[in-house]
Amino acid sequence: MRTMGLSLGLALLCLLRVGAEDLGAAELDMSKIAGNWYITAMATDNESYLQMKHQLKMAMTSIEVLGDGDLNVSFAIPTPGQCMRLVSIYKPAGVLGQYYSSDRGNKTAQVVDTDGKTYAVVFATRMKDGKTLHALRLYSKTREVSPRKAVLFRKLARQRSFTNDMIVMLPAQDECSLDEV
Repeated sequence: MRTMGLSLGLALLCLLRVGAEDLGAAELDMSKIAGNWYITAMATDNESYLQMKHQLKMAMTSIEVLGDGDLNVSFAIPTPGQCMRLVSIYKPAGVLGQYYSSDRGNKTAQVVDTDGKTYAVVFATRMKDGKTLHALRLYSKTREVSPRKAVLFRKLARQRSFTNDMIVMLPAQDECSLDEV
């Protein structure tokens, strides 16, 4: 579950910048990226997550944009029996819209769709035991996922070769929040 937190947070990190070639938009206003986000859906090829996907719940992330372009990110991830809280710094990867963290392994993330205000879909990769793992996540400023965003997320997941069995809409939870991070 610890690696889940790192992967979830990294995926949100690439919200700072969006490549025009990916989304047809200029860079996002950094002030819109700061604040709290909910991780409301996930698609992954990671067998560990797939085995427990029915136990997964919505996580929370808070982003603070630092003066040098790095991101200070706090996470609250519900795990069976506890609330895992982490704080990490992520750095631009040199590619517009992409961030990395070498904290506890090499991870990258790239925005594949966003409106810059209410939601973002992020594709992330990380190395674990010599294998590249992939995840697509839906981030939202609210706990509710509109049917339109859910359909969009599922479509983007299938375009990235995730099957329906690899996709989960995460239920809301109240027992794990950012309040104590």
